[in-house]
Amino acid sequence: MEIRLATEADWPAIWEIIRPIIREGETLAIDRNADEDGGRAYWMAPGKSVFVALDEAGETIGSYTLRANQTGPAGHVANAGYAVRGNQRGKGIAQILCRHSLEEARARGFRAMQFNLVVSTNERAVRLWQHMGFAIVGTLPGAFRHPVLGHVDAYVMFRGLVDESQPMTVDGH
Repeated sequence: MEIRLATEADWPAIWEIIRPIIREGETLAIDRNADEDGGRAYWMAPGKSVFVALDEAGETIGSYTLRANQTGPAGHVANAGYAVRGNQRGKGIAQILCRHSLEEARARGFRAMQFNLVVSTNERAVRLWQHMGFAIVGTLPGAFRHPVLGHVDAYVMFRGLVDESQPMTVDGH
């Protein structure tokens, strides 16, 4: 599998991956009825680096975004979002994308990564992120409106990226 920075030419394949996820309305914080322009604005927003994963045949099978979670004195914490083509789910691709994003975040000087809204009913993702070293550091009661289950909790998940022998200090150094 090849993972590389996305180009404008990758957008149609990325849209084909995220459109059904958006329509399902169960994991991403974007309106289920968002059109392609809305999807592009969400996934390809300024400040995000977008990556694509290609299989051996060159088909785009996944994508992730990486950005600073906040700016200024909180700009050392990364944020990422992931999407895998429907017919490729359950094959370990999200784990590979996450591992790549952690390495990329470290290489860019980020000291931690935070997921702001992991839907509690997305149990597969919660387990994967925990396996990848993320801890649930907060619960947002009823923060996500699931299309079937109604208002469900969302988690804030966090993990450090620095060497454990050099813990982060309050000021992030």
